[in-house]
Amino acid sequence: MSSIFSKIIAGEIPAYKIAEDKHFYAFLDINPVAKGHTLVVPKKEVDYIFDLEDETLSDLMVFAKRVAKAIKKTIECKKVGVTVIGLEVPHAHIHLIPITNESDMYFNNPRKEFTAKEFEAIAAAISGHLD
Repeated sequence: MSSIFSKIIAGEIPAYKIAEDKHFYAFLDINPVAKGHTLVVPKKEVDYIFDLEDETLSDLMVFAKRVAKAIKKTIECKKVGVTVIGLEVPHAHIHLIPITNESDMYFNNPRKEFTAKEFEAIAAAISGHLD
């Protein structure tokens, strides 16, 4: 059975896409802890990030770096935090979260709410800053 992320990549479920290449896909988290909270996933469905082939894992991080730089140019923050939890969806993924304080990374913080138009604008703005 395909994960929800595989369904997003296949276009079966809509998402606010930030970036895509042959192997990876980045899109806004629809239940974000911060404005611009983005998920980066390999297109190949692997449950645990450290089960990825070494080359895929390193390429995923390079792809995530490109997305993080675009987030930093778009969203006011000190840095873009990175976390890997991976329990909620059985598909390896990285969270990129704009932060000003370490507490901005806490997943028990109240989630931010945005309208579809706001999500679209955030995704477009970040995408527009990709190098």
